[in-house]
Amino acid sequence: MKRTMIGGQAVMEGVMMKNLDNYAVAVRKPDHDIEVSKGEYQSLQERYAFCRIPIIRGVVTFGESMYIGMKTLTYSSEIFEEEEEHNPGKVESFLIRLFGEKLESIIMGLTMILSFVIAVGIFVLLPFFLSDLMKNVIPSYSIRTMIEGIIRVTLFLIYVKLISMMEEIRRVFMYHGAEHKTINCLESGQELTPENIIKHSRLHKRCGTSFLLIVMIVSIIVFMFIRVDSLLWRFLLRLLLVPLVAGISYEFIRWAGRSNSRLVNILSKPGLSLQYLTTKEPDLDMLEVAIAAVEGVFDWRQYQEAMRNGEIED
Repeated sequence: MKRTMIGGQAVMEGVMMKNLDNYAVAVRKPDHDIEVSKGEYQSLQERYAFCRIPIIRGVVTFGESMYIGMKTLTYSSEIFEEEEEHNPGKVESFLIRLFGEKLESIIMGLTMILSFVIAVGIFVLLPFFLSDLMKNVIPSYSIRTMIEGIIRVTLFLIYVKLISMMEEIRRVFMYHGAEHKTINCLESGQELTPENIIKHSRLHKRCGTSFLLIVMIVSIIVFMFIRVDSLLWRFLLRLLLVPLVAGISYEFIRWAGRSNSRLVNILSKPGLSLQYLTTKEPDLDMLEVAIAAVEGVFDWRQYQEAMRNGEIED
């Protein structure tokens, strides 16, 4: 039996866990019951050999993670909307008649595009132009590129700190901590009970937060090689190289998730430290939700029995 690479994310009042082609979303409803929804998504990597090529597989995985993440986040928010009486307005009624069952997918697609545009504007466009304003004071392109990266990381840290002050986001960060603690407990071979899980770390090397920080660090190195005079082309090339940066960052996260070497642990420190901002200590009720999500996609008892019998491969 191979070692698990189960992963997940926090959603509104819940946790999503994914294992191979299967994923499950567990949400704590307003009446305190836990509702679990299961789904299946076959990755493009299983269908096309091209998508399994290193670097390219990172871009594919990132895109698929965004799709599944947005879908499960939408599902969790809809659970709470169902508890309240909702009368669609004229515009919403028109859109429902026009698009029917496809409306949810269309809205999700538009939301992903809008989120991407906003992220590019804040974390790519703004740092680029701010650093470019310094060219008369700092003629070195390499130094300006490093400053651009520092601005990008600073903006990201400010953004995370600000949203963490919102009560709803704080609870999402608590569920994020529950997700990490549960996976850490699972991988340690302990029984999945809230009392066991609460003792484990809320940090994990395969976290998406670490991935985002690695993206920002790798972008500094990659963007240093863009040596063109045109301001427009320098910006466009940054956009075009975003998939390459994401692909390289994914390979590092994948390597870090499979290795416990001293070098990997040192290189993983910045990403793990950032998780102190994006995760919070969960309560026992949240851990129950995370366990329900794991059980929706994974037989952890059989897996841990195999660990005790030495049947797990690295």
